[in-house]
Amino acid sequence: MKHGPLRSEYRVFYPVATRWMDNDIYGHVNNVVYYSYFDTVVNLYLIAEGGLDISSAPVVGYVVDSGCSYLAPVGYPDQLEAGLRVDKLGNSSVRYGVAIYKQGDEAASAYGHFVHVFVERHSNQPVAVPPALRSALELILV
Repeated sequence: MKHGPLRSEYRVFYPVATRWMDNDIYGHVNNVVYYSYFDTVVNLYLIAEGGLDISSAPVVGYVVDSGCSYLAPVGYPDQLEAGLRVDKLGNSSVRYGVAIYKQGDEAASAYGHFVHVFVERHSNQPVAVPPALRSALELILV
């Protein structure tokens, strides 16, 4: 089995609750659910640490790329934790690294990336990452 990134490679962690409906017919969390975990964790960080107002901020992040590698199955009722870091911070975009761990495990069960391009909400045109968000993102940049 391939080994993924260790906890020490991530800067911040959030608990992730599995749900009964996340499991597929094989009793594992279905692969597409991991993307919702990634999206949830990234946006939780942006809201909590960057002050993002998801309902009225003039600048929002659009997901333009994502990917996930699956290493070990997880399933309901496992308690999970998501590690988050910033792998690359550009002028108008950011590439996050996200890893999913069973609670207490050192090696990831899955890991991947998630890319936001920040755009002006009404025009959908790329803009610079707002200062408060940039400051928050720099805190977890590797």
